[in-house]
Amino acid sequence: MEDAGVAKSDNLSTPCTIRSSASAWPILTLDRTRHGNLVDQIVESITQLVNSGELRVGTKMPSVRQFAKSNSISTFTVVESYDRLLTTGLLSSRRGSGYFVARSEIPAARSILPAPLLLNIDALSPDLYTGVSDALPAGSGWLPPEWYGESTILDAIRHAMRIPASRLRGYGNPLGFPSLRQHLASTLADELFAVEPDQIVLTHGATHGFDLILRTLTKPGDCVFVEDPGYSNLLSLIRHHGCIPVGVPRGEHGLDFDVLQEKATRHQPKLMFVNTVLQNPLGTSLSHAQAHRLLGLAERFDFWVVEDDIYRDLSARSDPSLAAMDGLRRVIRVGSFSKTLSPTLRVGSISASASLISELVRVKMLTGLTTSEINERAVLHAITARPYRRMLEKLISQLDTARESSISNLQKAGMTMLAKPRGGMFISAGWETTPTLSFNGKLIADQALKAGILLSPGEFFTLDACNTIWFRFNVAYTQSEQLSTFLKNCHDTLGH
Repeated sequence: MEDAGVAKSDNLSTPCTIRSSASAWPILTLDRTRHGNLVDQIVESITQLVNSGELRVGTKMPSVRQFAKSNSISTFTVVESYDRLLTTGLLSSRRGSGYFVARSEIPAARSILPAPLLLNIDALSPDLYTGVSDALPAGSGWLPPEWYGESTILDAIRHAMRIPASRLRGYGNPLGFPSLRQHLASTLADELFAVEPDQIVLTHGATHGFDLILRTLTKPGDCVFVEDPGYSNLLSLIRHHGCIPVGVPRGEHGLDFDVLQEKATRHQPKLMFVNTVLQNPLGTSLSHAQAHRLLGLAERFDFWVVEDDIYRDLSARSDPSLAAMDGLRRVIRVGSFSKTLSPTLRVGSISASASLISELVRVKMLTGLTTSEINERAVLHAITARPYRRMLEKLISQLDTARESSISNLQKAGMTMLAKPRGGMFISAGWETTPTLSFNGKLIADQALKAGILLSPGEFFTLDACNTIWFRFNVAYTQSEQLSTFLKNCHDTLGH
């Protein structure tokens, strides 16, 4: 962790120059008054050093800490800069060795659309979350409101607004609305594992749960394992807490346990985040054998497992549950209702051992007091209403139909699936084309946004540079002729 003097230096104002030491390490003097952030300047400067020949192919870059110290910037800024350079292919990373210059020049620009780019998109772009944009949300994480059962949800919200006057005093229960926790405990006991209501703390959705877990169990500099590819916001959140995300490859057949074991030996992780079923962005599920192996490695290397279980209600009942197998000893389960009710309700949950729950609640109170009892009452009313189970069955059927149609449409655009999804909302697919600095998934997504389409490129979901150009698609929106035409034009431009 850097001292206060280094962190404070990011606010200085100096002219921008580029220098390199005898070992060809980039030493920059950054212009803090210039429009744009420091990451943009670092990426631009290193690109210039490569183009000018001052940094040649094979040159080893300094470690994140060395680069931060020599340039008087934070390690977080360096991590983000290196990640972007990895994404463009200008740098490469070698396991246990560091970062190296991978190319000697930047290829000539290619474009899909003749017009210049006016809009840009990143993993936290508001349009991917607000739902108010006119753009086709092909890369979003929400379903059409009519798929959820609007009448059931609206009735639940109206019911919740009739909260007793006596409940308008105080901030509510720190753990969350007791009746909802009781119902969750009963449902989990019937379907997965035994848990007491006091082992459940309610949150403002799953991401809030991840934040509380990171605040409670980690400190800056700790290593946190994630699936690669995996949930995009989680990568940014881990870095925000000063932790170091380390990717474990996940593909059609699950996690790469050889890599997991090797990295666990080397990095000694504090915890690992895992989507057991219907993983985002691949849509795959772990087998029971893989789940057992993961728990064995967690025991051997003494790290927590955070089970991101928000797609459980859309999965097969026979799919494995890490929390059920482990009994909440070293597994922490995070749930949410955003995929089966509505993301606007913002209600999630953490299930964990009683001793850990007490600390999570303390951190919850420190950082935001309690959660919304009105939202939690609405969720309880919705999930206990008679139509809810029928609504879930209909939702799963709609997703199954849309998924088959989506796969066909994407294949017509020359795209190949990264993995065959087991169910759920997402398909990841793309073209077997190597990304370049001037032609990659991020740039295609920027151009799609100009054309009125929201896409989520593979760069949002990976720690290392993508080897191909691919995107995560929401199956509810991939039947659009607008999207098909755009993707076919991309395919034609690629020369396939």
